[in-house]
Parts: sequence; structure tokens; C-alpha cells
Amino acid sequence: MRKALIAISMLAAVTAALPPGAMAEEQRGPVTNLPLPRYVSIKTGEANVRRGPGLTHRIDWVFQHRNLPVEITAEYGHWRRIRDIEGAGGWVHYSLLSGARYVQITADTTLHDSPDPQDRVVARAEAGAIARLGDCAPAWCEITSGGVGGWAPKTALWGVRDDEIRD
Repeated sequence: MRKALIAISMLAAVTAALPPGAMAEEQRGPVTNLPLPRYVSIKTGEANVRRGPGLTHRIDWVFQHRNLPVEITAEYGHWRRIRDIEGAGGWVHYSLLSGARYVQITADTTLHDSPDPQDRVVARAEAGAIARLGDCAPAWCEITSGGVGGWAPKTALWGVRDDEIRD
């Protein structure tokens, strides 16, 4: 028991010495060796969300929106535990997921020509809309939906990390 407490104490000391977020950046999926958590999207128009990783587990609900962004939080064989914008989660077969990146608009916002709030407004995006994710700067991402695109603040998007840069 004492050895376990010392090990926990040492782990706490090492963790405290790391920069914020370092532990999360190092976590990798045991199956894919990809970062956990990570964002992906629903590939199909219907995706069964199960209570556990396998066909024998009960279906809790069905996602019925293609390209819906979800976050993978765990891996087990061919199964991925995911959660949506509302935090609802469950297990889906990996074949129902795509690495194509989409985001969900969390609040009505304007899209600009560049990642600058003073730049020209090119469109308006409504809360709940799904858009394809493009490049991302520190505080802005380029998104496209229905043939219309522009730059939106990350604070109005779900499906992209705050520190994520894409080009």
C-alpha cells in the first residue's frame, strides 16, 4: 500500500511539473496510435450508437446526420467511443466514421473574408449548421457550407480544438 501511495505521489509531482495540456497531448489510441481525444465526422446518414463496443450491445440511439462532427474519446478493436456537441456518447463501428473534418456552429455568427473581424462580412452562419472545416489560425477557422465560405471565430465552432492550427 505504501509503495502505491509513493508511486501516486511521484506521478502527481511529475504531472505538476509538466506544462498545461501536456498529458492530454501525449494520450494515444491503443488501436490507431492517433491522438485521443480527436475530432472526426459521421460518414453515413445513419450511425447506430451502442452502449458498448460490439454488436451484442444495445443501440441507445441513431445519429441521422451525415458529416456531423463527433469527438473520439476511446478505442477498442474496431469500435470508437464518441461524444457529440451535447456530450452524449456511445460506441460506433469505425467504418461509420470519417477523418473528413466538419464543425457545428454553436452560435449565430458572421463569416469574414479573412481571419479579421474588421474584414468584409461574406455570409452569416446560424447556430446548429454543419460546415466543412478548412484552414485554422489561432483564433479563426475557414469553413464552407452550401458553396459559401469564409472565416469564423473558433469560439462559435464545435469540432476544432482551441489550439488547433490547420493549413
